[in-house]
Amino acid sequence: MQDYATEVTSAGIARLAGVGRAAVSNWRRRHTDFPRPVGGTETSPAFALPEVEGWLRRHGKLAEVPLRERVWQQLAGHPAGPLTALTHAGCVLLLIHDRSPVWLEVGSGTDERLAALLPGALERVLTPRFGDAYLSAVNSRRPVNSERSVNSEGSVNLEPPTAPRLLPSVPLLRAVAELAAEIGARHTFEFLLGRHLDAHPRPYPPTPAGLAALMAALAGPAARTVLDPACGTGALLRAAGHGPGRRLYAQDGTPGLAALTALRLALHTRAPVRAAAGDTLRADAHPELRADAVLCHPPFNDRDWGHDELAYDPRWEYGFPARTESELAWVQHALARLRDGGTAILLMPPAAASRRSGRRIRADLLRRGALRAVVALPAGAAPPYNIPPHLWVLRRPEHAPVQPEVLLADAGRFAGEGRGGPDWPGVRESVLDAWRTFDRAGRLDERPGLARSVPVIELLDDDVDLAPARHLPPPPATDGTGRLTDVRERLGETLRLATGLTPPPVDPAPPAAGRLPLTTVGELARAGALTLRTGGHGGHTRGPVLTDHDVLSGTGPSGTLPESDGEAVLTAPGDVVVPVLGGGAVARVVDERTAGAALGRNLVLLRPDPAALDPWFVAGFLRGTANNRRASSYASTATRLDVRRLRLPRLALPEQRRYGARFRSLDEFERALGQAARLGERLVRGMYDGLTDGTIAPD
Repeated sequence: MQDYATEVTSAGIARLAGVGRAAVSNWRRRHTDFPRPVGGTETSPAFALPEVEGWLRRHGKLAEVPLRERVWQQLAGHPAGPLTALTHAGCVLLLIHDRSPVWLEVGSGTDERLAALLPGALERVLTPRFGDAYLSAVNSRRPVNSERSVNSEGSVNLEPPTAPRLLPSVPLLRAVAELAAEIGARHTFEFLLGRHLDAHPRPYPPTPAGLAALMAALAGPAARTVLDPACGTGALLRAAGHGPGRRLYAQDGTPGLAALTALRLALHTRAPVRAAAGDTLRADAHPELRADAVLCHPPFNDRDWGHDELAYDPRWEYGFPARTESELAWVQHALARLRDGGTAILLMPPAAASRRSGRRIRADLLRRGALRAVVALPAGAAPPYNIPPHLWVLRRPEHAPVQPEVLLADAGRFAGEGRGGPDWPGVRESVLDAWRTFDRAGRLDERPGLARSVPVIELLDDDVDLAPARHLPPPPATDGTGRLTDVRERLGETLRLATGLTPPPVDPAPPAAGRLPLTTVGELARAGALTLRTGGHGGHTRGPVLTDHDVLSGTGPSGTLPESDGEAVLTAPGDVVVPVLGGGAVARVVDERTAGAALGRNLVLLRPDPAALDPWFVAGFLRGTANNRRASSYASTATRLDVRRLRLPRLALPEQRRYGARFRSLDEFERALGQAARLGERLVRGMYDGLTDGTIAPD
């Protein structure tokens, strides 16, 4: 295989060297020995990766390409496309995970020998995991000869590729194996899949890990056969796939994603996986399946779900959904794929509980005992983060209930302050306890403000409104007034603190102060005075994640990285964290409260050398408005900050600390003001609510 089989773009070169794309353009103009393009287009040329690595080293731009970055660039520049490359890599990682001695045996020797022996070795791994009959049906339709890993009829194609098709992938596969030896096969695939999804985002957002775990727990441990008809990257099946006797079925409409999801599930569980690609509602890949459980996070508000083609589909047992009720089509699809007595858990938009166009279907679901519970989750539980989604718990009726009741629960009290931060342990404990009690007894005594079981007859009015908040009693008045008293006391303390932290009167600086010699963050990074890292590429830890929203609002870590556990950037005290989107001049110094959190997306971390830089000095100068304007680029709808272009004055460490002490006092004042604003808002909202619902007297 020729060296230039793996190509890299200017953006990839910039990432390898840790510079901006403008620097790469300057290198091409100024250095006559810069590698010539070997592909791409005139406006977006591609270069041979080995030639680029050699040039960067010769010119001192790069000491050594990090192994992760080298593997990713080989995958992204694969001649057959990144999807084929990632599928080949996933198959080899599954071989390493399941039968590492076999990989060691076939991997020895020449590239040609590896390509010749690997198909047989992969077949012995893929067949037990994905099924002999299934693979045979797939293979009879279409060979793997393109960038897509699904065939023309939509079935996942995990056929072991032939030696000629594997040969261009051999350098990549050897590098993947080297990375797997360092961090493990599972984490290697998570890293590569996460980077691939970053570069090719899905139109529908992923399911957060806390939500996936809750949905799997609601389905119960007895479920052996589990289906996700809108599987995405497999978060729900991954949460449900552990336990003896599990069999996992998946389908997704995004081309190529189902094959990657099947490999991901196989790396995370021992359960057999049957995955398919295609439009589930129009072309169901599992029409004969009768599963114990269905877990589903369907696309919301989808007008193009097949309304005109599916008018006489036998799945509509409870009524033909309106064009605007795609979620009710998914509900009935889930019920149709359950065995009698099986359970389905679906994430739903809150509007599906009350839209008039769906009231007849909701009524029939209630009358026949198919809808067993509606649970309102806190805002921030799933994208979009500004609305509180619902969970619908359904069960395929074995017989009509004599006196049917339905559980309505509201976990909104467990909302967190951050964008991705509900109190998941609190949500899980309260929701599971209410559901399990109701499921055993068929009813639940009132839990004010949290849950109650409602006779179906009470809900069968003209609206059939199932929103839990409209049917639950308010929490006890003493609890509400007690919380307001506590908020008022905390607000008073915070206001007194803010008053004490108010900056003193300022004196003008001498004229020479504005003419200090300057340097940039990029220059400091190249000199070793600080380390620069980018967040959002995953983390094997399940700990908290610091999001850009947390940095902007000054709150604690609140996010999660459920889909990316291959590479985490963990914060440490003294780090400086900067958001790169939004156009605001913000920088935050990590303290003990934030230390240890993984760095989220759209954040850059600067780790100053304490012998050279004071972190508060760095953060303060990075927040300068003029500084941010010079380092920002502007699109029609967004502003992006190039952190490397931000400037700092060249000062001795004692002088840096003088500035740093002042910046630190300003930060404390700002935090106090923000806390006072949040407490004041909570107090005002609580007073309005208490006065209007009768739990607080007006005098």
